[in-house]
Amino acid sequence: MKAYLCRKFGPINSHKIEEIDNLVPGDNEVVVNVHSAGVAFPDVLVVQGLYQMTPDFPFSPGGEFTGIISEVGKNVTKCKLNDRVIGFKGSGGFAEEALCHESNIMPLPDSMDYQTGSIFPLNYGTSIHAFKQRAELKKGDNVLIMGAAGGLGIAAIHVAKAMGANVIAAASSNEKLDLCKQQGADSTVLYSRDNMDRDSQKNFSSELKALTNNKGVDVVFDPVGGAYSEPALRAIAWKGRYLVIGFTSSIPSIPLNLALLKGCQIIGVFWGAFCMREPNINNENFHQLFLMYEKGQIKPFVTETFPLEQTAEAINKLANRNAIGKITISVID
Repeated sequence: MKAYLCRKFGPINSHKIEEIDNLVPGDNEVVVNVHSAGVAFPDVLVVQGLYQMTPDFPFSPGGEFTGIISEVGKNVTKCKLNDRVIGFKGSGGFAEEALCHESNIMPLPDSMDYQTGSIFPLNYGTSIHAFKQRAELKKGDNVLIMGAAGGLGIAAIHVAKAMGANVIAAASSNEKLDLCKQQGADSTVLYSRDNMDRDSQKNFSSELKALTNNKGVDVVFDPVGGAYSEPALRAIAWKGRYLVIGFTSSIPSIPLNLALLKGCQIIGVFWGAFCMREPNINNENFHQLFLMYEKGQIKPFVTETFPLEQTAEAINKLANRNAIGKITISVID
């Protein structure tokens, strides 16, 4: 079978499509013939050795994918041959076959196509966990979403709106902000693509306060970090919740006196660890997400698709912050 394979950490373009042996499931595993795989920021990091979790070599990145089960281990009880499924794990999706423990498999709803299902786990799972368990989001809360035009940002807009929040989307171009408005954002704020200087940071904070009648934002959803984090924290409301999702820019240094002055919480969100530690609650979250999807409250969509042979190009597009919305790898047409 073909796979985009990482044999040692290195630049994205140093990893190639290779022909490798077909996979064999362990007792509690299944083999999935992959149809589609979502491209996410962890894929950018993991092949370079920059992610907090690293698979054993050699590995194929791609932590979310859809397909049909082609083989099952002898102890597998939750799924069977030819089931349409969504797989979610740290890696393995950028290949013609993926190996998955049965606990990392969920049925692909009949109403959902393979491509849509392949962008569902990471972004929507992260968003609902962030808002529901970590921020305890309430109807009417003001939510600031940073990097709002990316795949994760769009999912966060959908979930926050479905939960009754007022959404402020922040992004680095008017084109991106137009997309955020189309996807349900109530208001938008433009910030510089380059790191902000002090004047830009102050202006950003002032705009956020103005949009909330000087109350400040109740929840900040931040997958960006860098120079954007401090001005967002300065615009948070009393007892606000600052959700640390990731760092597509860089890891910021935050003056902790801001948390004291705002009476706010700075909260880490790591959906991958949550899945492993609290699988039953994660299952409940996805039950709720699938209901939202059935009701049309969340509408996942793909903006660009690459064939398996162009996996490096797809990952690079995300790494260079040129992606708008969600990108997928098409393995089986």
